[in-house]
Amino acid sequence: MMRKTALFLAALAALHVAPARAQLDGNFVEAQVAPYRLPDPLVMGDGTAVRTAQQWWKLRRPELVGLFERNIYGISPARPTHMRFVVTETSANALGGIAVRKQVTIYLDGTSGGPQMSVLIYLPAGARAPMPMFVGPNFHGNQSVSADPEIAITPNWVTPAEGINKNRATLHARGTDASEWPIERILKAGYGVATYFTGDLYPDGDTQYAQSIQPWYRTSPSAPDHWGAVATWAWGLSRVYDYLATDRAVDAKRVIVMGHSRYGKAALWAGARDTRFAAVISNDSGEGGASLYRRNFGETIRVMNNYWFAPNYKTFSEREAELPVDAHELIALVAPRPVYIGAASEDLWADPLGMFLAAKAAEPVYRLLGVEGMAGDAMPAPGQAILSRISYHLRMGPHGITAWDWDNYIRFANRFLPQRPR
Repeated sequence: MMRKTALFLAALAALHVAPARAQLDGNFVEAQVAPYRLPDPLVMGDGTAVRTAQQWWKLRRPELVGLFERNIYGISPARPTHMRFVVTETSANALGGIAVRKQVTIYLDGTSGGPQMSVLIYLPAGARAPMPMFVGPNFHGNQSVSADPEIAITPNWVTPAEGINKNRATLHARGTDASEWPIERILKAGYGVATYFTGDLYPDGDTQYAQSIQPWYRTSPSAPDHWGAVATWAWGLSRVYDYLATDRAVDAKRVIVMGHSRYGKAALWAGARDTRFAAVISNDSGEGGASLYRRNFGETIRVMNNYWFAPNYKTFSEREAELPVDAHELIALVAPRPVYIGAASEDLWADPLGMFLAAKAAEPVYRLLGVEGMAGDAMPAPGQAILSRISYHLRMGPHGITAWDWDNYIRFANRFLPQRPR
């Protein structure tokens, strides 16, 4: 394994693209990675060894969730009591006739004057049975994932991008992120797609707390375990699931949560906390997601956005070894459900090797629960994938999500959530 890893690192160096100026804080030299020791996911905080599945479910898993809540993501509110779903639009002839499109408003407190989120759904047309789904957040509004002119344009604050004018989406924002959402490809593979804009819940900017839903819930931003934006976005994914569980066109037992980059962090946290998701896909999530904290390579806690995480998180800057958990234990919280960690060869900021090592180190929990871990001991070469219950791939190229990533995610879903007759 060491020889193969060394070969990979040599290839990675050859592909290296210098990080952006704002990212020069991190270490990008493998030889400068300091020794570290990971906490054992199967040892309780008091030193008790976890030897049975019952111990995992009753003791260790709740302990780990609590540690991640208090030290990294923050504690999110429970499911809203008076939540209400309204299907605002349905088309049985969308995308040239290959899709059923639904647009759903989730009123989080049951009223039109309170916090709400808009969900865009596409299902394969003509399906005769409930369909499996990929569910994930989007960066720039539902209208950005497809050029479909019937998608409602978000009225909320949006980070600067094509088609965004003074942080507001315009008609020119339609389909600007369509390459990240190959909807027709996903539909033809037999899956539906559901997405919501994170700006509905917490606009992705460090001055947007007042525009988020958090003041509505009267949680204190000064509390050490206050829920950050990542936890808010993950909480929103569970609210999307709440709706999907009521839709007879959806197979609620085959809903896959996925996300890219910072939303890859949110997808992992959503899947770790909410066991209703049948599988979890985290693409290029890096630090705060699937990459090991204790490996000083790429992004560090010190340079990460404050608003993404609980206030406690920043206190571990430059003392990551004191964190009571690490990313392999986050991945292990998905067990025994399938999990896929995607990385890219030029995305050194996200530490592809650190994500592979975290995925591999989650294996003992999967094996304790009676399922396979990762089918391989060596990190794959660029352009290769390991497809197993713990899956991992290393796409050629920079940070992003591409058709190649999606092809592998569909293969993963086909294997672990086999299709039923349509």
